[in-house]
Amino acid sequence: MPELPEVEALAEFLRERAVGRAVLGVDVVAIQALKTFDPPVTALGGLTVTGVTRHGKFLDLDVDGLHFVTHLARGGWLRWRDDLSGAKPVRPGKSPLAVRVRLSPGEDGRAPGFELTEAGTQKRLAVYVVRDPRDVPGIASLGPDPLAGDFTPDALKAIVGGSRTQIKGLLRDQKVIAGIGNAYSDEVLHVAKMSPFKIAATLTDAQIAGLHEAMVTTLRDAVGRARGLAAKDLKSEKKSGLRVHGRTGENCDVCGDTIREVSFADSSLQYCPTCQTGGKPLADRRLSKLLK
Repeated sequence: MPELPEVEALAEFLRERAVGRAVLGVDVVAIQALKTFDPPVTALGGLTVTGVTRHGKFLDLDVDGLHFVTHLARGGWLRWRDDLSGAKPVRPGKSPLAVRVRLSPGEDGRAPGFELTEAGTQKRLAVYVVRDPRDVPGIASLGPDPLAGDFTPDALKAIVGGSRTQIKGLLRDQKVIAGIGNAYSDEVLHVAKMSPFKIAATLTDAQIAGLHEAMVTTLRDAVGRARGLAAKDLKSEKKSGLRVHGRTGENCDVCGDTIREVSFADSSLQYCPTCQTGGKPLADRRLSKLLK
């Protein structure tokens, strides 16, 4: 799933290529992906892309005051096309293509654009056309952005204080903190040397400060690595930059211990026992607790 660093990189990528171009048309192939009807998607035709921004994991194109917002979900991605002028219509069916956005041509005569695709069978990719980004329910309920200037250690302390949630789940809750998903929560907790099952309310001031530092540095570093890359290269860059997530059975780069995994019904987490749990493995079952 694209998380904060990848969506931020996609926003920067589109700012360079889409801003200033008019929308020639939006082709919705997977009708279930379109979550709004007023204003209609056809209202974007002829308007100009004036800005691109990010809200958590949501990508937002400002099109002359209307907003084309997408959430790529677990299996979605954005593919940039340098020239869509000869692109053939795609019928709904087995194609991974969900939405195609065609933009006005440049001086070279090519009409670029981008396509939103979704692999797998879950089909959770979502597209919204709204007058205000806050009209998107997922954006309206977002917690603070961890890279915002006002996201301080004290702000994080206010979030974790009194929460009986395990810290892994708290970091992934978009209503609590925006933009962090399964992969980067693993990375942040590894850097912070913290068990994913530690209860948030039990964190000391020193641990909160360390967690805050781990969040900011991990996400900023990931954004920095992704900056300037073509959209097609972001997935492989993310994977290569992860130190524990998705690396079950490999050696930890910090201590050399074997990276372990805890599996759940529809996801898994990875961690280093030496760095994060005092050398104790976590029970690999739902609602795991530290083995004693």
